[in-house]
Amino acid sequence: MSILVENYQNILKEVTSAAVAAGRKTDDVKLLVVSKTKPVWMLKELYDAGVREFGENREPELAEKVQSMPGDVIWHFIGPVQSNKIRKVIKNAQVVHSISSLSQIEKFDRIAGEEKLHPEILLEVNVSGEESKGGLTPQELPAAAAAAAKCTNIKFRGLMTMAPFQAESAELKQIFSTLKTLRDQCEKTCDIPLPVLSMGMSGDFPEAISCGATIVRVGSKIFAGVEK
Repeated sequence: MSILVENYQNILKEVTSAAVAAGRKTDDVKLLVVSKTKPVWMLKELYDAGVREFGENREPELAEKVQSMPGDVIWHFIGPVQSNKIRKVIKNAQVVHSISSLSQIEKFDRIAGEEKLHPEILLEVNVSGEESKGGLTPQELPAAAAAAAKCTNIKFRGLMTMAPFQAESAELKQIFSTLKTLRDQCEKTCDIPLPVLSMGMSGDFPEAISCGATIVRVGSKIFAGVEK
């Protein structure tokens, strides 16, 4: 077994253990492999080991990898979306984690309709308030969620956030719990199910899982020690 596949399987076990420790079902949490900047041969090695979902954060790299990988891969776009890249992102990604404004919601819905595609979207929320991070403020979220819920071409599925890299466990849990609370509020006010909470990365996914994450985005721990 290669180091890469072994790393992936070890992280998968950690995700499963964290779910069990939180009293959740083992299939409640999806491990999304963040493959940004990694060569296609690494993705193919993981694909051969059973991985079918990858996360990318740059549209040109996403488009290149879509052409190089098998057609049954589900692609997640997890980076900031530039307005002039929306159409290309929609054509290549089935799930977009990082929609962060009313104008983006409107553009995604319009362009998805023009392309006759129906991507799933998550609204990114800047729960921590860090200036370096994008996303809606919690105060902006209700109006954005209401707009997303009314869209007919994009499928509003939930929320995403990123925590500070050096945050302590208590702060992480406060941030992730807040996102879950915001999601629950959106479900009630929009009167639609929002089953997805994308939160938690290599350094903090156990805390995210304990607070209700359904997708954890892990890259560096999976690719650690693998030579390009």
